[in-house]
Amino acid sequence: MGKIEKRPSTILMPLPAALITCSYRDEKPNIITLSWIGIVCSDPPMLSISVRQNRYSYHMIKNSGEFVVNLTFENNHKEVDFCGTKSGRQYDKFKEMGLTPLKGSIVMAPLIKECPINHECVVKSSQLLGSHEMFVADIVKTHVDAEILDENGKIDPARVFPLAYHAGTWEYRKTGEILSTYRKS
Repeated sequence: MGKIEKRPSTILMPLPAALITCSYRDEKPNIITLSWIGIVCSDPPMLSISVRQNRYSYHMIKNSGEFVVNLTFENNHKEVDFCGTKSGRQYDKFKEMGLTPLKGSIVMAPLIKECPINHECVVKSSQLLGSHEMFVADIVKTHVDAEILDENGKIDPARVFPLAYHAGTWEYRKTGEILSTYRKS
């Protein structure tokens, strides 16, 4: 069977299903689900997120210049879906989902206790790209649950169960089995 040409699309899968927390001044903190996220540099550690301007969290991130990326595991799928389909204008997502906000070390936006990895981020630059604005940020602090670390303090892949999002099907999925190892295929 041959290739079929399609119009340009954003097919890239799987994607992370991350919960991004943000806050600004006296407003209640909010959580937005994003899969438009990725590492852009390792030294210094940086990542990017892309947010539509009409999203409730957009102005908080734009005005505060900071946010937290809370990485999710497969057991967070209900919270991920709720926070991606309900607006912070109408809901207190922490309260509705029973999530615990934790004070960060550097940024004002809270961490989510129930997420095993949290990256505190400070926006370095942003660019309006069309439907989304991309925020490129320095990762200024990372928090990791002790339960997923091995005896050497490194993340143990056997204890990590990341949640993946498949944009084309709108599905949340588990990641699969080990197929090979880097440079040993």
